[in-house]
Amino acid sequence: MPNIKSAVKRVKVSEKKTLQNSMIKSATKTAIKKYEEANANKDPNTVELLNAAKKQIDHACSKGVIKKNTASRKKSRLDKKLAVEKTAAKKAAPKATKTEKAEKTEKPKTAKKESAKKADKE
Repeated sequence: MPNIKSAVKRVKVSEKKTLQNSMIKSATKTAIKKYEEANANKDPNTVELLNAAKKQIDHACSKGVIKKNTASRKKSRLDKKLAVEKTAAKKAAPKATKTEKAEKTEKPKTAKKESAKKADKE
């Protein structure tokens, strides 16, 4: 324990800050784990948990617990995990046949186009 008054105060302040920083880090890790677990179990509230995890990461960044690039990297990786789940679900879905695609892409011709074609023929 230091003898100088200012050094004693610095020790107290640093202990408080260390405790606050560890609380913020812990809350961030918990939010990320909850999202990852929900994503693995394909829960319907996965997007909400993703937003909560991103918010917690931004909070930790604003408090100086993690750096800006670290926060960006963590959020990007969480987004990728959700995207992987979505693409896997799309691959599992049955594909439309050619006739179904043709029916969807057919558009009714407008009167302007038809009248223009008639005028060209005459």
